[in-house]
Amino acid sequence: MQKLRQSGTLVGFVLIIAFFSFQLPDTFFTARNLLNISQQLSMLAVVAATMTIVMVMNDFDLSVGSMASLSGIVAASLFVNEYSIWAGISAALLVGLVGGLFNGILVSVIGILPFVATLGTLTVFSGAAFLLSDGKTIFGRDIPKSFSDFARGGIEVGSIKVPMLTITAGFVIFLCWYILEQTNFGRRLYSIGGNREASYLAGIKVVKLRMFAFALTGLGAAIAGLMYASRVASANPTQGAGLMLDAIAAVFLGMTMSKQSEPRVIFTLVGVLVLGVLDNGMTQMRVDSYVREILVGLIVIAAVAVSSISKANR
Repeated sequence: MQKLRQSGTLVGFVLIIAFFSFQLPDTFFTARNLLNISQQLSMLAVVAATMTIVMVMNDFDLSVGSMASLSGIVAASLFVNEYSIWAGISAALLVGLVGGLFNGILVSVIGILPFVATLGTLTVFSGAAFLLSDGKTIFGRDIPKSFSDFARGGIEVGSIKVPMLTITAGFVIFLCWYILEQTNFGRRLYSIGGNREASYLAGIKVVKLRMFAFALTGLGAAIAGLMYASRVASANPTQGAGLMLDAIAAVFLGMTMSKQSEPRVIFTLVGVLVLGVLDNGMTQMRVDSYVREILVGLIVIAAVAVSSISKANR
């Protein structure tokens, strides 16, 4: 049963690829489309990888989408006022880091449930994005060309040009994997997720580690927001709206592949790919976008159910 659970998501992923390859033989399984998928998924991959860091502790962050929107607006607002590109980027990253730290304080110091705390900050960050932008999109003419050129750039690998957004996402994913799998910090986070009280009694600084984990997740959301603003050469107060649900869905999908039903970055990446391939294939087949939303919701329910059943049977 455990082996079936672990392999189910991967088998499903392969079947999805096979289905779209059969239905779209001329456009789907091509180098151009695969690179396009990787670029489209780069923002989600960053948010999902950093979301994994807090979900390792059985926490989660509902505010990542609004934080991504806010960080893009912060950078664009500074660009409009003729601040340098580095000032805009630094300010956006700082906002993400501080916002994530604020979530961590609410959850670990004050003791508010993550769902309640981050639902509240979701509204706060979203409201701040609308306030700064006056509810309007900040368009390309106000965005420095060097900033928007980043998303259009890439590195030549043979005859293939790997997009800079894909490379950026790959770097963040590797960094999150290294933190969780190769450092004492990561091992302590897994310990907290396994038994928070026992971790505290063992001398692990649970409060500080949870705060730091939330700060990293906020930083990841800010990076994703900057990537999105660079890609579309604009900033919108709602641009990150869909990231939260997809990121949580990706982590839960990845958990179904883990032996202990624990979040793992490498498995989260598979979850991201499943969602991205579904989105790309259905878009090419001109399936209504609402159908995708229904599928993502069902995927979340199924993944959570499988993980819960697996933990109950351990």
